[in-house]
Amino acid sequence: MKKILITGANGQLGKEIRDLSHSFPNYEFHFFSREDLPIHHFELVRNIFATVKPDYCINCAAYTAVDKAEQEKEMAYLINAESVGILAAVSHAHGCKFIHVSTDYVYPGTGDKPYTENDVTGPVSVYGQSKLEGELQALKFAPDALVIRTSWVYSTYGNNFVKTMLRLMNERPEISVVNDQIGSPTWAADLAKFIMYAISYPTWHSGIYNFSNAGVISWYDFAVEIKAQVNSKCTVKPIPTSSYPTPAKRPAYSVMDKKKLTQDFEYVVANWKESLSACIQGMKNK
Repeated sequence: MKKILITGANGQLGKEIRDLSHSFPNYEFHFFSREDLPIHHFELVRNIFATVKPDYCINCAAYTAVDKAEQEKEMAYLINAESVGILAAVSHAHGCKFIHVSTDYVYPGTGDKPYTENDVTGPVSVYGQSKLEGELQALKFAPDALVIRTSWVYSTYGNNFVKTMLRLMNERPEISVVNDQIGSPTWAADLAKFIMYAISYPTWHSGIYNFSNAGVISWYDFAVEIKAQVNSKCTVKPIPTSSYPTPAKRPAYSVMDKKKLTQDFEYVVANWKESLSACIQGMKNK
């Protein structure tokens, strides 16, 4: 039985993979939280790999506090870059396939057409820079690694845009949401499904792949659809990014082209509205 080791098991994606693991009885899953496995501890990582002997390692661990990263650069780089190199190196030494999750924030966000995996990167924040360095570390130390760039991740778990909007719509008669940042949401459950699909696929594909749900929207559009799906009476007002200053700069346009993924894996990406509906339904059932 093939073994899969998952880091960052208590995050949005880690928990979605845990939920999905019951559908894959032919794999043995080993989940490690940040507390169980601090991925920057080289010796601990090495010992756990020697004990578990995984065939696949899915790195869901990440420093994701985008604004805080501007002040905590060393911590962001430790988790998002150096530690990725450690995991990649240990995976490679054990003949274990390494899967690393990256972000649309590696792109400069100045384009006007979907970014392909070959487009020039140019992150505009410390978070984005640390994640780009993580990609380089992954592919340097595990040349056959699968790196997945994803965007606007949300889930029934953790803190995310969808949960924040639902809470604010419940508390306030009116909210304002930026309408000049364009991208595509990703339901973490869909990303988890794709990762398991990639592991189960007859051919191992390495390198960088873009993954998000299908569709192009602004954060304002996203909020409006959330409002519609829960029949909220809250008014959603569009505002420019300039009216909502944050410590870290966000990419204005981070839509990702997914042709490479859909062709190489013969995979159909779900539409963002359908996935949002499924996620909201899941929240009601909890």
